[in-house]
Amino acid sequence: MNPSFVKLLVSDAARSLAFYEALGFERVGAEPPFVHLQWAGTVDLYLVTPPPMLKLEGRRGLGVLVGFRAQGASGLDELLLRAQAQGASVEGPVVQPWHTREVVVTDPDGYRLNFIEPA
Repeated sequence: MNPSFVKLLVSDAARSLAFYEALGFERVGAEPPFVHLQWAGTVDLYLVTPPPMLKLEGRRGLGVLVGFRAQGASGLDELLLRAQAQGASVEGPVVQPWHTREVVVTDPDGYRLNFIEPA
């Protein structure tokens, strides 16, 4: 297990799992209410189904970008195609002044995922 991880509260674990696996995340384990995923074997991400008495209102992750480095030879371009195939909202790619090329993908719950590769 990596020393750092991200937990995202999701409204539909099955839908979120299918979305993240389609982007290239790998399922490491599942024990309700958690689904443990990894990105490129280096970043742990937990999809968490909140208890029924907890009502999630409003936009999730407002003001937060969850960042991941794009992997592989086709990196960002392949990820962009995978996200579009899932019907996700996609911003970019954009070349930033800090010498990265970035795409922001919005997941089914509204979390914004920032995928980055060197420009």
